[in-house]
Amino acid sequence: MLLLLAPISEYLLRLIEPRSVADVVLVFLVVYGVLKLLRGTRAAPMAAGLAVFAFLYWLAVYQRLATLEFVLRGALFYVGFAIIVLFQNEIRQGLISFGNRFRLPFSRKHRGQFGASIYDQIVLAATTLASTKTGALIVIERNNGLKGIIDAGVRLDAELSYDLIVSIFNPASPLHDGAIIVREDRIASASCFLPLSLNPLLSKDFGTRHRAALGITEDSDAVAVVVSEETGLISFVRGGRIKRALEPTRLRAAIYKEIEGRGTLGKGGADPHATESAEAEEVASA
Repeated sequence: MLLLLAPISEYLLRLIEPRSVADVVLVFLVVYGVLKLLRGTRAAPMAAGLAVFAFLYWLAVYQRLATLEFVLRGALFYVGFAIIVLFQNEIRQGLISFGNRFRLPFSRKHRGQFGASIYDQIVLAATTLASTKTGALIVIERNNGLKGIIDAGVRLDAELSYDLIVSIFNPASPLHDGAIIVREDRIASASCFLPLSLNPLLSKDFGTRHRAALGITEDSDAVAVVVSEETGLISFVRGGRIKRALEPTRLRAAIYKEIEGRGTLGKGGADPHATESAEAEEVASA
């Protein structure tokens, strides 16, 4: 009996070693992170299908089903390529999220950090456009550069202002179709077309403009302000999540919280709206 318990005791002693504990914790964190990324995305049912495939292969080996094992073993060669092709969006989003969370201390600061007056210009323009039910999509660049999207649009490199934003999204303007990209305190480009979100869980009420806002925030750390052409409601989008029907004060607070993330507005003192809760609908994406 003691001889049987000896291997178990040795195993338990090895298990509580610092190296073994670190190994288990790291594996847990990796698995948890992958499952969190897959939750609520189209990759979840695909992952379930791969799990069924793995179970069938194990069953074929265990029960010595030679024909089934031969077929599945031949398919294993292509599984790695299939995972990359099928999960390319999820892999890209996961790497972006990982990079944003573990940014090195000497990395450059957030792009798009600007003073209170610029917030007011964006909020005032969005409010004016909402009052006339004029559709608009304003994307604010942060750490992840949007150079490819900016270059594909109409380059402006103009000072951001209320008048310019309203003029661009005027239906009579040739630049109204698409998004504007805000880089720091300037409008870098207009009439930009963004990648659409492929999240199957999104409501059918979302049109192309909202799906584009969700898509760009899924693929980068940018944030977006959307004005609905149908309802005139203002939405704020960040990290693939959308807050709808925001009032001007709450929109300003949401922008400030995500872009600046500090307790003051530069030399202007505390932001009176920065701590106000945004009691608006929030929809998960990706």
